[in-house]
Amino acid sequence: MSRDIFIVSNSVDELGGVSSWSHRMAELLSARGHRVQLVGIAPAVLHKDFGDDLSYGMTTLYQERPASAWTPRYPWQQLDVGARRREAKRVAGVREAAARMSRMFQDAGPGAVVIVTQVWAMEWVAQADLKGLLVIGMTHESYETCRATSRYGRVKRYYADVDRLVALTEEDADAWIRDGMNSTCGIPNPLPFPLPETVQPATKTVVSIGRLAQEKGYDLLLEAWALAVERRPGWQLKIYGLGEEEEALRARCTELGLDGSVELPGRTDDVPGALAGAAVFAMSSRGEGFPISLMEAMACGVPCVSFDCAPGVREIIRDGEDGLLAPTGNTTALARQLGRLMDDRELRDTMAKKAREAIVRYSPEQVTARWEQLFDLLDA
Repeated sequence: MSRDIFIVSNSVDELGGVSSWSHRMAELLSARGHRVQLVGIAPAVLHKDFGDDLSYGMTTLYQERPASAWTPRYPWQQLDVGARRREAKRVAGVREAAARMSRMFQDAGPGAVVIVTQVWAMEWVAQADLKGLLVIGMTHESYETCRATSRYGRVKRYYADVDRLVALTEEDADAWIRDGMNSTCGIPNPLPFPLPETVQPATKTVVSIGRLAQEKGYDLLLEAWALAVERRPGWQLKIYGLGEEEEALRARCTELGLDGSVELPGRTDDVPGALAGAAVFAMSSRGEGFPISLMEAMACGVPCVSFDCAPGVREIIRDGEDGLLAPTGNTTALARQLGRLMDDRELRDTMAKKAREAIVRYSPEQVTARWEQLFDLLDA
């Protein structure tokens, strides 16, 4: 059955995993004959160009990011006339944006689906006219990571009545079910690109790719790298990405004496190219969902070393078989695991081969079929 599918996110052009997932699923679902529209609430702060020749539509509701809701902490603050006017203007803007979304939904055919990838966006979707639509909420982070943030309360509130909540692993889905979100299931991310036909010979290079943000833990990776590279001259660490932590990370490199062995080349739009020739991929995140970067590396035949920071990580990497894990935040253990692969070419080659074989379980065909099965189940 061909459906109208709306994928609603905070932004449609944001640098990060959620936008990459949205565009990838829009591409895959469009190829299966569905009519897909990406809807963003506001423009991205860190913008990524996804191109113009797309098989699906894109819409952004605001020209600039709307203000946060005003919540007076003390009774006397209710008398602030200026703040009350600004809040009234904000509320009117939310209603206008939700009404615009409603008009888009009203043009949809039978069996239309709204997939809300981030709970902030659900605050607008919840005010739209959803009559006759299937509504699916998503959480793109692990249950434990979400539980420790303000997003947890919003997930419980705004996703309480959706037709299905989708987590990225069955383990996270079970955790949400135990927490009272009974209509939850797990569907993993699809492979972001086809497996390259060949794998380039590895050089003495460790690669990491991601936003230069606190949650990605690159400060921890630098500490681990200082330990790992000390007795292994000639090795290089390349960290691709942009973000607010770049200046601090460069300063930390200098403090640790790593300027000669660490490069921060900036963002790359050619992930396979960045991974070509890498011996090891490193991920040092403090928290994750179902990290696409690990899938990309394994597809390119690069064995991974990662903190065991989420169910999605230990589902992708089978520790000791096609990659290595270390306890989250333990830089000594991360350095030890990096060193194992840096020292043992045979182990690297074996894990690289197993990684390419294992990652096909997240083929686009299989993942897209699971989404279509969910649509049919909810529409029955």
